[in-house]
Amino acid sequence: MSVSMTGSGEIATPVESSKSAMTWGPIFGGAAAAIGVTLILLLLGSGVGLTMVSPWSGQSSSLGTVGVTAAIWLVVVQWLSSGLGGYITGRLRTKWAAVHTDEVFFRDTAHGFISWALATIFVAGFLASSLTSLAGAGAQAVGSAATAAGTAASSTASAADLPTAYFTDALLRPEQARAGATSDDAAATAEVSRILLNGAAAGQIPDDDKAYLATIVSARTGLSGADARTRVDTVLKRIDDAKVAAQKAADEARKAASTTALLGALSLLIGAFIAAAAAAFGGSQRDEEEDLIVTSRI
Repeated sequence: MSVSMTGSGEIATPVESSKSAMTWGPIFGGAAAAIGVTLILLLLGSGVGLTMVSPWSGQSSSLGTVGVTAAIWLVVVQWLSSGLGGYITGRLRTKWAAVHTDEVFFRDTAHGFISWALATIFVAGFLASSLTSLAGAGAQAVGSAATAAGTAASSTASAADLPTAYFTDALLRPEQARAGATSDDAAATAEVSRILLNGAAAGQIPDDDKAYLATIVSARTGLSGADARTRVDTVLKRIDDAKVAAQKAADEARKAASTTALLGALSLLIGAFIAAAAAAFGGSQRDEEEDLIVTSRI
């Protein structure tokens, strides 16, 4: 606190309120209103979003469309909840007497921003807990699938022994592959599986492996050599198409996630601004009309 001396020798001391400039009641009230509106709109958006997804082929919207729509809806939710929460914060606060107009404006915007921050933290925690539950369920499903896959793979060869098993097969391939494939179905199936797995890891299947696969297919099915080679090429093409489709789906998911993150960050920034502006607007309406107390002079 600074003091000054007047020309007449008197000491002038600035007047400072003993009360804090921050009023938590309106802040919590605005944050609670923003949280309630956010949860209602999120549930509404979830219901609308579920109508865009269907287990039936050709009846669902694309992943990119669903992601962009969800991002836009999050922006709308953020703006509406921030505006309402900030406005309520500004209207509910107590009038600050003997405070400069600029200071009142700053306090209103600060109260709106803090109210927005509290609501955002709560909603983020709520969404994080929901996503954690979903991730836990997904991890459990993946663990079950991995257990089943491990059980199935134990009948052939382990993933660590796959390269060695593949090259061992290549070294010990009989000259008359047809006779070996016909006499031992389990061994032929296991060897074909190792060839396909090695081709998937390497990115392509060599021509000698394709010829060997055609020989095994011909021995197992009774097809001619040319027909067996055609079947092998057809199946390998289907495998490549499935891989390309999986890569395309992953790329679409990446783009949708990127769009959602960018729009989400932008919506948070604009939401903070809207909350502060709405609080200032609500505070100005609160202070438009002054209540005057009339006392009689004795």
